[in-house]
Amino acid sequence: MKSPKFSWIIAPALGAAVLLAPAFAGAQTQEQIIEDIVARVNDRIITLSDYQKALDGLPQEVQQDCQQQQPACTPDQQQAEVAGKKKNLLRDMIDQQLLIQRGKDMGVDVETDLVKRLDEVRKQDGFTTMDDFQKAVEQSGLAWEDYKSQMRNELLTRKVIQQEVGDRVDIGNEEVKKYYDAHSNELIRPEEVDLSEIFLKTEGKPADQIAAIHKQADDLRTRIVNGEDFAALAKRYTEGPAKEDGGELGEYQRGQLAKQLEDAVFKLEKGGMTDVMQTQTGFIILKVNAHYDAGLQPLDKVETEITNRLYAQKMEPALREYLQQLREESYIRIRAGYTDTAAVKGGTVVEEVPPTPDTPEKKKGKKHLPLPKMDSE
Repeated sequence: MKSPKFSWIIAPALGAAVLLAPAFAGAQTQEQIIEDIVARVNDRIITLSDYQKALDGLPQEVQQDCQQQQPACTPDQQQAEVAGKKKNLLRDMIDQQLLIQRGKDMGVDVETDLVKRLDEVRKQDGFTTMDDFQKAVEQSGLAWEDYKSQMRNELLTRKVIQQEVGDRVDIGNEEVKKYYDAHSNELIRPEEVDLSEIFLKTEGKPADQIAAIHKQADDLRTRIVNGEDFAALAKRYTEGPAKEDGGELGEYQRGQLAKQLEDAVFKLEKGGMTDVMQTQTGFIILKVNAHYDAGLQPLDKVETEITNRLYAQKMEPALREYLQQLREESYIRIRAGYTDTAAVKGGTVVEEVPPTPDTPEKKKGKKHLPLPKMDSE
């Protein structure tokens, strides 16, 4: 069985700092002054300001992650998660540098992906032109080139991980069956549906555009009925939060959806699709990816879920082993007082890392997504 390609597995395996932190060192503009250096990774550096920005963003990052979990994390769980991420923060930042460098060595090109991703974000955030989007980014205090570099690095690290690690993780049918037999108690559940959406916004649009948006939704549904792929169209057109995942929303039990949506989806079997429905903020089409009856689920209904679990279990250690190999092949220097929790014995040297000689010194200073509400709510 071929290994699945699920990018959501990457973040927990590496730590979100790899995907969400600023583009360390390499993205700094000439106007910025590089200050104290925390680590050198081959010919790249991680500065104190890089480290501090990533550290300051951890509480918000954990809070956002917890809000998407069911049930949501408790305050104690959030605090423990922040502590764990803080402990491994420098490790994750070094991981990112190693992966970026590896991607460049491999000749991985993500420029086409970058253009597509920028346009997706522009549309998702409701900007008419790329210039408007760029102005909004700059008004938030982030340089446009830094924003693009951050996104480029995210795409690059994901592609390297998939090619170098993910594509080599295979899950066999016998392994899936063995897991099913051993964990059958975990596969007993109430009736649930796994949903994907195509959502077109009407919120904030003038009244004379509503009919055109409705027609666009009807046309998209017709295209799907005629054989086009729901996920591909969702990735291109949906304006909901699940755009990047092809509209995938996750699983819902009865009572977790607005009544109009619940009545529409729970009568459908796997592969079924609703009519176009109007919500308070737009028009939505829902597809039932899976419909689980109450009780122990048959293997064919949970095979993909089990494969994902096994893939995640194998992916994290495989990724750490790969990153260890990159560390062994790299020149890494860590400033005294900081810790790389994945340091290779004899490979990572702890020393007082001096600033770059051509840089003036700087004075010290300071997994479910929500569905839109229905009109009746």
